[in-house]
Amino acid sequence: MNARPSPSSPRQAPACSGRACPYHRPAPGDEQAVDLLRSLVSIPSVSGDEGQAAGYLASWLDEHGVGASIDPSGSVVGIAAGSDTGRPWRDVVLLGHIDTVPGHITVRVEEGELWGRGSVDAKGSLAAFAVAAVGLTIPPGVRLVVIGATEEESPSSRGANHAAGVFNPQACVIGEPSGHEAVTIAYKGRLVAHARIDLPAGHSAGPHAGASERAVECWSRARSLAEAINPDAQGIFGRVQARLQRIASANDGLRDTAELEVGFRLPPGVDPLEIENSLRREWMDVCAVFRGHEFAYSGDPRSWLAGAFTAAIRGRGATPRLLRKTGTSDMNVVARRWGCPIVAYGPGDSSLDHAPDERLSIAEYLSGIATLRAAIPDILARVAVAQPPATRE
Repeated sequence: MNARPSPSSPRQAPACSGRACPYHRPAPGDEQAVDLLRSLVSIPSVSGDEGQAAGYLASWLDEHGVGASIDPSGSVVGIAAGSDTGRPWRDVVLLGHIDTVPGHITVRVEEGELWGRGSVDAKGSLAAFAVAAVGLTIPPGVRLVVIGATEEESPSSRGANHAAGVFNPQACVIGEPSGHEAVTIAYKGRLVAHARIDLPAGHSAGPHAGASERAVECWSRARSLAEAINPDAQGIFGRVQARLQRIASANDGLRDTAELEVGFRLPPGVDPLEIENSLRREWMDVCAVFRGHEFAYSGDPRSWLAGAFTAAIRGRGATPRLLRKTGTSDMNVVARRWGCPIVAYGPGDSSLDHAPDERLSIAEYLSGIATLRAAIPDILARVAVAQPPATRE
């Protein structure tokens, strides 16, 4: 929270006022930055089992002058603070995630690209945050908070949900691959629906539909529901999307069962609870469970935070782009609760998210770090002179 740190808060390095400070660490060079990325990607951290990777990153941040610890959600939290003014802290949060989806990819460097699960989604962004946070002079009364959140790849979003109740920042950057020359300002919402059909086993020549057929009918109804909503929407970002994520069946001679999971991606203005209620009416005769209710979020493309990144990208000789993504990220979890300017930024090609050939260009990773190093001081300076935040109870 933005009140003074409590004994249970992540510990901080003493306030640093410049390079003469004995706690100041010089910014890591390219070789150190690549070593961090490769080490993080080499440590498996499938969602729900992030402990080893989180511990490694916390130690790395500590060693480089950013006081870090593991919070109750299992997330890494590193804090670099300016001098204490006695007033509530003004926070800038860099919120990445340290978990990955399953799937082993041998970690290696080939033709200037680092291969490995999580290299793009999203350890590349998180490592870039960590590197860019080292060696900064933080203005008085301001904290730069680096978070490697747990369970972003799960509907629980455990780390982001915990952080949303602890901090109250004046600006937030989400660590997700946008490409080093682009900034993401919007994500679609989400709903995950799970249905189970359990019937007495019967002969395949019998008059009644089996569990597998009824599961296919459930999917058909879910797809039709999605297609019936805002059919005139322009572009994929404005449409409800439904995807059959999993379907399975079994028959042990006594029971005939089937399960399916449908993922919905929701545009702004569509309430995930309304989708749930509609689908419950379509699935009245099956056991249904719904998870991952997230509203879409669309930020202001003219916000000062987006401007800080576009200026940094232009300053490096590139033409910046603003993106609206059809996926969902921790931006959806924290944006409505924090109400501060928020964007997502990170190196990497998001089409490689979760892919069997996931890999990150090392040159793009280093370019992303350079953009962050240009943007973050501007962001900190703006926050330092902003209206002091209200202290949370």
